[in-house]
Amino acid sequence: MPEKFQNKYRTGSARLQTWDYRWQGAYFITICTHEKLHYFGEIEDEKMKLSHVGILADALWYEIKNRANVELGKYLIMPNHVHGILILGAGDDNAVETTHALSLPGNPNISPGQQRFQHQGKNSISSIVGSYKSALSKHAHRLGFEFEWQSRFHDHIIRDERSFNLITDYIINNPANWEKDKFYS
Repeated sequence: MPEKFQNKYRTGSARLQTWDYRWQGAYFITICTHEKLHYFGEIEDEKMKLSHVGILADALWYEIKNRANVELGKYLIMPNHVHGILILGAGDDNAVETTHALSLPGNPNISPGQQRFQHQGKNSISSIVGSYKSALSKHAHRLGFEFEWQSRFHDHIIRDERSFNLITDYIINNPANWEKDKFYS
């Protein structure tokens, strides 16, 4: 049976509960459009042809690198989703710094995953993706484009160089494999 939060049922988190998503590392992110509608363009001759909203999605993803301690790995805008690698704390020996409650010593009986629901934290994967999704929605609507996101996103902690390379190749080859993609519609 699903958990209740503030007396309402909610789906449990798929995130690793022992991991703090502000920690230094590489993360593979996938964000889908609402009902997987093709807001971002279409694949033609195994290449992505961006729509106006797709061009915005691309430009705003590229701007993520201007946040403190965030580097972009390979990313790609697909017709109905975005794949990208975000690298937190790249070139820094410390975890991403925050002035938020999460960076303070906490209750050792509460996992980083449980703390995340209490305070999202600055420069966490959730706050970065949330800011991106919000900016794209705001600008698309301001310009009169129809656009809507799926409510959540998928992330994967990249744990080693082999995984990083496999994911990078997957992103690069995604347009050529579009008809086999699980998001193809």
